[in-house]
Amino acid sequence: MVFFINKNMKDIKNKRIILASNSPRRKEILEKEGIVFDVYVPKGVEYDIVGKPYSKDLVNECAKRKAENAYNEIKKKDNIDELIIVTCDTVVVKDNIIIGKPKDRNEAQDILKSLSGKEHIVSSSICIVIDDRWLVDNEETKVRFRELSEEDISGYIDRCMPFDKAGSYGIQDEGFDFVVKIDGNIDNVIGFPKETFYKMIEENNYDK
Repeated sequence: MVFFINKNMKDIKNKRIILASNSPRRKEILEKEGIVFDVYVPKGVEYDIVGKPYSKDLVNECAKRKAENAYNEIKKKDNIDELIIVTCDTVVVKDNIIIGKPKDRNEAQDILKSLSGKEHIVSSSICIVIDDRWLVDNEETKVRFRELSEEDISGYIDRCMPFDKAGSYGIQDEGFDFVVKIDGNIDNVIGFPKETFYKMIEENNYDK
């Protein structure tokens, strides 16, 4: 049986961790924390919230629906009682509207122009399914960009191709220097607020 042990948490009833996400950023964060897990990418349709007015509840619902997709697919072929399913959804919010991943280069340019010199919110919701309990929580981080030139934006897009990233950027990208201020957790901006994850586990007595 696979379980995880790291500096923050003891073994969790020898349950196997399933990260229901294809995000390389989330995978990297968990690996760096020493968490042992398997990746499962659910095939269910995602809940589209791009362009909608922002609320934490909306992002929470998106993470929960991802978990529901994974749960329903996994339980057909595995013992769901032996698993912990973890999903996360991260969005960028500007002027209270949810921004998604860019469809193409032009949209990436437009999104980065809209963030230039301004503050935006990165909001991540985590859903954990364990022992028939559905735990959901959210974390917000405020990020401010410096004023960006056309050359800044074009050069970054050419170098990093941020088409799979909410808000058209990855703060962890090599040479990324657009940020002048962060109010909150940088792991949240990368795509997985690990401290929120630990808190959810600890508050539900699964680290004892």
